[in-house]
Amino acid sequence: MISLTQVTKFFGARKAVDELTLTVPRGEIFGLLGHNGAGKSTAIGMMLGQVWPTSGEVKVCGHEVAGRRAQALRKVGAIFESPAFYDYLSGWGNLEILSHYTAPTSKERIREVVDWVGLTGREHSKVRTYSHGMRARLALAQALLPQPELLILDEPGGGLDPEGIAEMRQTILRLYRELGLTILLSSHLLTEVEQLCSRIAVLHQGRKVFEGRIAEVKGAAGKVALQTPDFPAAVARLQERGLITGATDGKYILLTEAATPAAVTRELVAAGIAVDGIWQHEQTLEDFYLDLVKAPPAGGNRN
Repeated sequence: MISLTQVTKFFGARKAVDELTLTVPRGEIFGLLGHNGAGKSTAIGMMLGQVWPTSGEVKVCGHEVAGRRAQALRKVGAIFESPAFYDYLSGWGNLEILSHYTAPTSKERIREVVDWVGLTGREHSKVRTYSHGMRARLALAQALLPQPELLILDEPGGGLDPEGIAEMRQTILRLYRELGLTILLSSHLLTEVEQLCSRIAVLHQGRKVFEGRIAEVKGAAGKVALQTPDFPAAVARLQERGLITGATDGKYILLTEAATPAAVTRELVAAGIAVDGIWQHEQTLEDFYLDLVKAPPAGGNRN
């Protein structure tokens, strides 16, 4: 649904995106992660034809955006940056006006998207009376107007309280499951990305530093948490016996391919070192992300 090939974007002398290659296949919720200034918004702007790449190719729905923008975006809905509404009009009035920017939209379709996002009963209230959460729902309704096959959502949970974030997450999952949409989700809320996305890409200083499945991120094969009164002595013993390749953060050991937690426990007990606890570590997306962006990219991408 989305294909970027060696895309670079300069703003003056500043390189905002650096040789980005990215593929979002049909039928996925794909997460795009990165700190402020990492290049996420620039990349999304190029997908939507609001920013032109300096070099490289951007395709959406099989069409190159630079040459065939209308065809590329015909079945795309988006929440990008801060959606603007007419506060003195109702939510329904805003949707009627906004629908004219894409294609003629029937009242039945507007009613349908209002129901989908949970605004029924408040659609005829002035937008100035809407809470932040209701404005987020109205933005999602606008994105659904063209009956999209692809949704591009840039920080859809931004500024929402925990209840609003949970409601937005459930709405996105329902759209994905019941309408079969492909969704590109850019978010700072790593726990939400972890719960929603099957694959992610991480941008750092304009470059892609990782692209892969969430399951790969959480695997952390061979990383084991070890709780013992004398961690340095335990590490020394295990290294001497060839059971670990190293240790991190004063609490994790990295097992060799043949080692197991049971073998580690037996060795330490035999050496008179108490083991208070030992368990396989499953890293969170936050752990992975923070480790990944601690240092600047070293000239290559992790795939």
